[in-house]
Order: sequence, then C-alpha cells, then structure tokens
Amino acid sequence: MRNILIAAGIALVVSILLTPYLIKVFSRQGFGQEIREEGPQHHKTKRGTPTMGGVAIIVAIWAGYGGSHLFVQLTNPKPESGPTASGLVVMLLTTGLSLVGFLDDFIKIRKQRNLGLNKTAKLVGQFVVTIAFALLALQFREARTGLTPASVHLSFTRDIAIVSFGTVGFVVFCYLLVSAWSNAVNFTDGLDGLAAGSSAMVLGTYVVISFWQFRSDCSVKLDPGCYWVRDPLDLAVIAAAAMAGCVGFLWWNAAPAKIFMGDTGSLALGGLVAGLAISTRTELLMIIIGGLFVIEAMSVVLQIAIFRTTKRRLFRMAPFHHHFELAGWAETTVIIRFWLMAGICCLLGLGVFYNDWLSFTGG
Repeated sequence: MRNILIAAGIALVVSILLTPYLIKVFSRQGFGQEIREEGPQHHKTKRGTPTMGGVAIIVAIWAGYGGSHLFVQLTNPKPESGPTASGLVVMLLTTGLSLVGFLDDFIKIRKQRNLGLNKTAKLVGQFVVTIAFALLALQFREARTGLTPASVHLSFTRDIAIVSFGTVGFVVFCYLLVSAWSNAVNFTDGLDGLAAGSSAMVLGTYVVISFWQFRSDCSVKLDPGCYWVRDPLDLAVIAAAAMAGCVGFLWWNAAPAKIFMGDTGSLALGGLVAGLAISTRTELLMIIIGGLFVIEAMSVVLQIAIFRTTKRRLFRMAPFHHHFELAGWAETTVIIRFWLMAGICCLLGLGVFYNDWLSFTGG
C-alpha cells in the first residue's frame, strides 16, 4: 500500500506543477490546438489553446512509478522490490503510444490543421508499439510461478482456460485491443476534462483490482479465489500514478481548459488501460469498466456505418458527446453527466469483479 500512495502522491505533485509550466512554454511556442471546422461552433473559441498536455501526464506517471521504487529501495531494499517485467512492458506500451500521439499533435501544429498523421501512419505506429508490447509480454517467465506478464488465454475477471489464442493469435488480439482502446479514449477527448476525468476513474478502479489481486496472489497463497497474475502490486503502482497524473492534469484541463492533453495523452491513456486489462487478466471486464469509452467509440462506428448505407445520420454529430451539445446541453452539463456514466460503469465493473471473487470463495 505504501508504494501505491507514494506513487500517487509524487505523480499528483508533478502533474499539478508541470502542467502550468507546459502551458507557458507551449503558448510561447504557438503550440495551439486546431479545431474541427464541422464541430460545434462554440468550440472555435478554443482555437489556440495549448495542446500536447499529455506530456505532463506521462512524465508524472514515470516520476510516480520511479519515485515509488526509489523510495522503497532506499528505505527497505529487497531484491524483489525493484521495477517488474509486467510494470515495464506496460510502461513501454504507454510511452510508445504517447510518442505516436506526440508526433500526430506536432504535425497538426506545424501544418496548422486538424489532421496530423494520416490514418495509415497512425495505425502503423500503433502496430509497431503494440507488437513490441505483445511479444515482450509473453517473455520474462517468472522462475517460481512460470507466469509471464500476459497470458495467451482470453480473460474476463481471470483467464478463461478453454479460450486460447496461441502466440500469433495473441499478438493479433493485442493489436486489436490496444488500437480499439487508444482510439476510444481519443474519441472521448473532445470536451474539457472529459477524457482526463473518465480515465482517472477507470485507473482508480484498476488500482483496486490490482491491489486485490496482490492480496489474493496464488503465487503467495493458494486460497480459493486467488489470482494467477504476475506482479499485481507493481501494476497497482502504475495505475495509481496514472490516476493521480490525470487528476493533477485535470486541475488545469477542467472547463474552461487552459491546456488540452492532445493525442499525446489520449493514445497513451488508451494504451495504458488496454495494457492493464491484458496484464491483470481482465480483458472482457474492461468493456464494463470502460463503458463510457465503448459508447463513444461505438457512436462513431454506428454514425459512419449508417451514413454510408442510408445517407442519414443517427446522431447530430459523433462522437456521442457532441450530439448532446448540438441538442442544447451546456458543455459542463455534458461533461458532468458523462463523468457520472463513467463512474457508474467503474462501480459496476468492480461489483462484477468482487462477485466473481465471492463465487470462488463461497462468500
């Protein structure tokens, strides 16, 4: 628990203090956000707001994660207290996708347009990072338990033994999962603070799940309901640092936003929640926990599919949050109600996770 609190505390301070510095630097450099011409008209007043604020979140995550391990090493050094294979591969995925997003944001700024990397280039970037993550996640087998950071089995609240992808299938599955979640968070990042606040809730949920798995770790005790997950405590540390990084960023990103996270932040956060879902063996449960992201992504898919087949629009505008803006809802009203939806999804996901544990323990 101490590791988790230290990681969260460091990340929160770094994010709160670094973000206003980035606002000054990016404003001075003219790193302002371009706005979609076809978007809600009142959004055009946001043109020029500094973007790429996701840099603060990524730095905060690394600071919290590294600072937590450094503190433990200095106060109670143990061979097993350093960074773990699971933690490092998840951090690799998060950082790699943040670099893809940073490049996308930088091109938008330099070209003075709302299009950075084209779809092919962005997908290739996501593909390279995800393949590296998937292959590494199947390596680094722990000698004592035989566990690797990821499993080739599909999972809900734990591995579903009868559904196995094999190595090649797992790599393909990882790409689809990471691409889906990174783009889903990216779609959600359309209103001030919406993605940061929702991501903080999802990541907070994974702090609880990972810590619960640590307390019921099969490699420590073979109690009913225990979990075969490698390095759950380290995953909880990362989730806590990321949650606090989002909260610190939200201080400056809340409406009216002084800075946007950009693709630098949204792609990274989407990759992070995908990485946590894979490494904690909760891939299908993540659909419930991240229900708001699922709704946002599906609204885009349905809008495109229906328009191409019928030439009619299902929503006034996609992603889904813009539909309510154009219906007359105030932006802050949309944000708060969507936050409530995100919170409900997280609580529902936690309830399902806990109920599964009770079913194994006979509670």
